[in-house]
Amino acid sequence: RLRDGQIVSIDAGAIVDGWHGDTARTFLVGEVPEHVRRLVEATERAMYAGIAAAQPGNHLSDISGAIEDIAREAGYGVVRAFVGHGIGTEMHEEPQVTNYRTGSKGRRIEPGLCLAIEPMFTLGSHDVKIREDGWTVVTADGALAAHFEHTIAVLADGPRVLTRRSAAVPATPAVESLPVS
Repeated sequence: RLRDGQIVSIDAGAIVDGWHGDTARTFLVGEVPEHVRRLVEATERAMYAGIAAAQPGNHLSDISGAIEDIAREAGYGVVRAFVGHGIGTEMHEEPQVTNYRTGSKGRRIEPGLCLAIEPMFTLGSHDVKIREDGWTVVTADGALAAHFEHTIAVLADGPRVLTRRSAAVPATPAVESLPVS
């Protein structure tokens, strides 16, 4: 059962004509405390900052840095066990796209590259654990976490979001709230 004040993350994939797509969103359930709303909004903003950094000629580290900068400014933990990734005829392909700086520039971004950009921020530690069902991921310290993801294709003129109806990146993303019944 969903309760007022919770947040719920949903990560889903699809295969169309042999090509994979991957997306995730975190939803607010009813009224949530302001610090939780800020976590969710910052994580979504970081995803779009990472997408904006996916420009031809940049490096993967530009995506990682854009995401990490938003987390650092707000004091959030950045989950390190799960990262963004290449995507195509397989769900998870190279290259990995970390949500934090590693000290390496990484691969140069070129037109034709498809990536899943997916920051995960926490109100606590970056450590996570997988529940007994083998699928559900929770923070090791029980802190709340938010997760957003879009699949993008890098074109000559910049990134194109493939996992939503409109391919244009919005100027101000909005976090949706789920009603409690």
